[in-house]
Order: sequence, then structure tokens, then C-alpha cells
Amino acid sequence: MIESLELFEAKPPLQLLAMKLEELEAFVQELGQPKFRAKQIFTWLHQKRVTSVDEMSNLPQAFRELLKSKAAVTTMKEVTRQVSVDGTIKWLWELHDGATIETVLMRHDYGNSVCVSSQVGCRMGCTFCASTLGGLVRHLSAGEIVEQLLNVQRFLDEEEGRVSSVVMMGSGEPLENYDAAMKFVDLINDPNGLGIGARHITISTVGLVPAIRRLADEKRQITLAISLHATRDEIRSAMMPINRAFSIDQLLDACKYYFKQTGRRLSFEYALVGGQNDKLEHARELAGLLGHLDCHVNLIPVNYVPERGYTRTPKEQIRAFVAELQRLGVNATVRREKGHDIAAACGQLRAEQGRN
Repeated sequence: MIESLELFEAKPPLQLLAMKLEELEAFVQELGQPKFRAKQIFTWLHQKRVTSVDEMSNLPQAFRELLKSKAAVTTMKEVTRQVSVDGTIKWLWELHDGATIETVLMRHDYGNSVCVSSQVGCRMGCTFCASTLGGLVRHLSAGEIVEQLLNVQRFLDEEEGRVSSVVMMGSGEPLENYDAAMKFVDLINDPNGLGIGARHITISTVGLVPAIRRLADEKRQITLAISLHATRDEIRSAMMPINRAFSIDQLLDACKYYFKQTGRRLSFEYALVGGQNDKLEHARELAGLLGHLDCHVNLIPVNYVPERGYTRTPKEQIRAFVAELQRLGVNATVRREKGHDIAAACGQLRAEQGRN
């Protein structure tokens, strides 16, 4: 269900953050400026991370005034910030049209990982996910996705930290918003900006088979994470409506093609839902499906969503599930929970705000 057609059609103001360097070059030349101004602006935005055109001190004053009248640097504002006992931080942002999205900073021994949203809400209908409760409101622009990341990097700048990896696992289905998602990847990968390596960027998908094949043909070196969550079509279709369009066999065929084209190991996400997909027989079926693929399985104890009434699998049962997969030769781990006390899973804070 779409909450608001007006919101769905709402367009953000022209965003400097949404422009690649070559697009900025064309833009400044249209405004009567030399081409080199584009790199100056790009550096101010992505390396110095300014929040206003006024801070771009090496631009002529008259051009700064013109630039301010034509485009925006920032388009969102912080609504809330929650800090977990484990150091995880979750932000709720309000966009230019009043819609809200979430971004999460997760601190690990190996560095800082940021989870960004790609849509306002989601229409995929996965029954274990809070993001989909209100349906899809609209896609995010590439600039809005970049702005989430830069906001977190500015926060880390204060403690001399940096974003080391990015996961597109927040609200939304990134591959449904394909062009914006790929432009986001290009922008944060640019060495003139944040310079985050492609292998440090993960995109999660429910399994949009045509988009997976398109991504494979582009031969990007990003990590692809597949939300699998079930071993049988009847179970997966009940949990994830997308399976009615693309069966498990079709999805796995696309995954094999992705590996053939890119050589990149796949990641499979499997949310353990009490009494539905968490028995040892399911572990054996999972091993049968994935045993021939170069992959890793992330097991995720399901998050409590009041509207769904799901229960979490007991810890002993989770350990037995992992052990069975490993016995059968599948590389599997239980995802370490981050920010459990602040409802850090995608969509939970936005859904919570809607309930209040």
C-alpha cells in the first residue's frame, strides 16, 4: 500500500550530492563557469564535507550566490539519534517532503560500517521486516542516499574515524531503485570523494532476478547479499511475496550467473523465525540448495515486530542449526546483533514513530 501519492511523486530539490564529477562539470559550464570549478565543488562536498555553498571559500562570491539559487547541498535534517550500549547509533532523518528514513552506524573491531536506506518504506511485503509495514512511499535519489553516508562520516570526523564499509540493507529494496543505487555506489567509490572500495560495499536484495542479472553483466566488484530465508517455495512465498514472481530455482540460477560473471562470493541472509524455518530439516535443505555455490550464510535471529507476532528461535536451536550447516560443508555464522536495545533493524524506528 502506498501511503501518499503526493509523497511518491515528490521530487527533491536539485542536489549537488547527486551529481557525478562529469555531471558537475556540465552543470557549472551551463552556469558560465570553467570546468575546473566542478572538481572544487566535488572536493568540498565529499572530502571536506561542507553543508553549505557558503563554505566553499575558493569559489567566487557571485558564483556561490548563483549556485545557492540553483541547487542544494543538504536536503534532510536529523529527527532523532539513538545510541546503543554496544556503540551502535541509529539516526532518523526527515526529508524535504516530510518523509522519514533511517541510517545505522555499527562499530566493529575491523572498522565502522554504515547501513543506508534506499527507499522510503518498501513494497516487497516481507513478513518479518518492519520496513514494509506502511508500503512504499517513494524511491530515494542517489543524493539522498549519499547524504545519509556523509552525515555519518561528519559525525565520525569529530572522533577522527572513517566509514570503512557500507551496506545497503536499510529500508527499501535497492535493486528496485537500481539507477539511484548504482549511482550511489559510483559516487562513494570515486577517489576524488570518499573513495570506498567496491569490495567494501554490500547490496542486499530480496531476489529481483532481472536486476541481479543486469548487475552481473556490469561486472561490479561489490558484494551481493541475497535475502533467502526459506528453502521451500511455499514457505518463502508466504514470507516473501517476491517468491511468487521469482522462485527459489530462478533466484539461484541468477546467483550462479552472478558468480560466473563477477567471480564474487555470494552472501545469503537467512532470518530464523521460530517454528517456521528453523528446524534441522531446514538446515539440511539449505545445505542442499547452497552446497555447490561459493557463498557464506548469515543466520539472523528474527527481530520482534509487534504487528507480525513472530517469535525468536531459542539460542540452543540456533547453535544446532549452525552446527548442522557447518557439518554439511556450508560456511555459516550467526550475525552478531548490533543495537538490539535501540531497535536498530531496518524500519523499526520509523515504524515505532508511526505507532506513537
